[in-house]
Amino acid sequence: MRILLIEDDRMLCHSLALQLEKQNISVDMCHDGENGLYYIREKAHDLILLDRMLPGMDGMQILRTMRREQIITPVIFLTALGSLEERITGLDCGADDYIVKPFAFEELMARIRCVCRRPRDLTEGTTQMIGDLTWSPEQNQLSCGMNTCTLSKREGELLTLFLNHPGQTLPRATILLRVWGPDSEIEDGNLDNYIHFLRRRLKSVRSTMALKTIRGVGYRLETPES
Repeated sequence: MRILLIEDDRMLCHSLALQLEKQNISVDMCHDGENGLYYIREKAHDLILLDRMLPGMDGMQILRTMRREQIITPVIFLTALGSLEERITGLDCGADDYIVKPFAFEELMARIRCVCRRPRDLTEGTTQMIGDLTWSPEQNQLSCGMNTCTLSKREGELLTLFLNHPGQTLPRATILLRVWGPDSEIEDGNLDNYIHFLRRRLKSVRSTMALKTIRGVGYRLETPES
């Protein structure tokens, strides 16, 4: 899972990021509204943790803008504005949840799990089964029948992305954003290397699934029937 944390309190931001990363969650951070909206428009994140009071553009403006632009990434407000009216306004404007500061980190994780279960389960450690493949992030193990192999962290993130979008062509830019993040300086050829590695993993477990190159666009995970 990759989370975007938009919070102007840098100490809180870094503290939360460290705790989230210990839960195997990748975190990108920014500290003002305009940069936050830029990252949101890249659509590279599974969830957004958003402060309401931000310099430049506040959290409500960001939320209204992204929903108007049909960006459906889940949003949890993290804010000191905790009156009933403020909570209702935030939820009515399109937030998926609303947490008032100060809060316990355990509660935040529970809210994240709850929000992410609504459209699809994005939590790390959730076993996925597509076609003849079973992927267990918790055990870092890919299986097909009795055949198994272990994937690297990056290979696992790449496979998870394809398993979440079976049969869908994923553009190269989208893959780089979702797996490596908007600030990465990865060379384009590195993606081809990881696709090659992942194909070898699929072959090693004798899967009938295939990563197809869509020339000039990107890649697609296909079953034999497709």
